[in-house]
Amino acid sequence: MRIGIGLPNTTPGVDGPLLLQWARRAEERGFAFVSTIGRVPYPSYDSLTALAAVGAATSRIELLTNAVLAPTYPDAVLAKITGTVAQLSGGRLTLGLGVGARESDYRASERDFASRGDVFDRQLEYLHRAWRGEPVEAGDHEGEQRAVVPPGREVPVLVGGHGRRAVRRTARWGAGWTGAGGGPRRAEPMVGQVLDAWREAGRPGEPRLLGLAYFSTDPRHDEAADAYLRKYYAYAGDHGNTIAEGAVRTPRRIREIITEFESVGMNEVVFTPTLAHLTEVDRLADLVL
Repeated sequence: MRIGIGLPNTTPGVDGPLLLQWARRAEERGFAFVSTIGRVPYPSYDSLTALAAVGAATSRIELLTNAVLAPTYPDAVLAKITGTVAQLSGGRLTLGLGVGARESDYRASERDFASRGDVFDRQLEYLHRAWRGEPVEAGDHEGEQRAVVPPGREVPVLVGGHGRRAVRRTARWGAGWTGAGGGPRRAEPMVGQVLDAWREAGRPGEPRLLGLAYFSTDPRHDEAADAYLRKYYAYAGDHGNTIAEGAVRTPRRIREIITEFESVGMNEVVFTPTLAHLTEVDRLADLVL
């Protein structure tokens, strides 16, 4: 089981220097990767910009978005930004990509919400071509085609979502699949479907299967941690409450959740913070590494 830790890029009370300190401490303590969560109309730090800075502030730890809402970006812009971050970080970037469920993200981005699934399917093909340096955009002259990013390795993609299209996208384009904050039991049916589709597609090896657990380690701040999650997921109604109630906040539950994710077939887990205290990195490392 590979274990990563989230950056507190959406957590109240965070400044830029703390994000970089957090990432450096995570690298020092031996976490496999740092990750971000994100949305558009929310006072948070942009995932890709934050990871570009983290890549410069660290040297080994992997970088993961979990997840970027791909259709909120124009195709060429997303290809250019992600290709740039991947190459500047020495190939440490993995992209968790999805379409999301909040119409507000699309209004704020001036993008169409209803067509996001079709847009995402097109983008997955476009991105892989662009990362290889293939011509994907019209140039300055009629009939001309240009690349939008210097040629490099394709960026690994973890596809998000809980439907048949997410399974299909994972089998065709993904290095694996990422679950949202619904816990191991919500992820379990998707894990089986992804594994079946992966094998049917003739993909070699096993897909990366990433689970997410919200956590805090300081019981003095449980109320603040819970309030943050309920506010962040207020749009989701009962499901948002389920996510908040599923956060792990004791040493026993933090250790147990790893075993629970493993028992449903997942091979990676990211602990995503609900408190922006640097000591959370060390306390978590002491419990799980």
